[in-house]
Amino acid sequence: MARVAIIGGHGKIALRLAKILSDRGDKVSAIIRNPAHHDDVEATGADPVVADVENLDTAQIASVLADHDAVVWSAGAGGGDPKRTMAVDRDAAIRSMDAAASAGANRYVMVSYFGARPDHGVPEDNSFFTYAEAKSAADSHLVDSDLQWTILGPSALTDEPGTGQIAVGGDRAAGDQVSRDNVALVAAAVLADPATTGKRIEFNDGDTPIGDALA
Repeated sequence: MARVAIIGGHGKIALRLAKILSDRGDKVSAIIRNPAHHDDVEATGADPVVADVENLDTAQIASVLADHDAVVWSAGAGGGDPKRTMAVDRDAAIRSMDAAASAGANRYVMVSYFGARPDHGVPEDNSFFTYAEAKSAADSHLVDSDLQWTILGPSALTDEPGTGQIAVGGDRAAGDQVSRDNVALVAAAVLADPATTGKRIEFNDGDTPIGDALA
């Protein structure tokens, strides 16, 4: 049984992941900002923990992550406000990594996106630019840390039913997509597979069972 903290616990992927992990016997803490989301989280089998990581310092986040084995970052500002995007997707994410290391929660899974890297190629006048910059900085900090990290890079997200089958790697093309169900299944799989540590896994929906694709 692993003890997993999911930051951004009311997100669509996070709720799916919490149920998968709870159903397989892991102990899950779903960290949420809004107390009104308590019942939605509890219905997955996870323990709701109200903590606004955007406004907590590293030590305060570490206290939330104490007694956990692993952390999944599945939070996001949701776009729109560039200042808040940087505050959440870059700054709070980086504090959570430092906090995880401090708390001894050494396994860290980042939900990023397909193509996130310093040379992401998003033009400055594109509304996605700030998010791309924020994720690049956060991912780079994670790679440079001593955490046992895995970075997930799903392509465009859909709410289609998960198939449990993906295609890993390659170049992202227009129209590529992946279901949130499959993203949650991939996150659960990498948490159970130490061989995925130190890997960036970019993927779409595909024809290969997730376990085989990750191997």
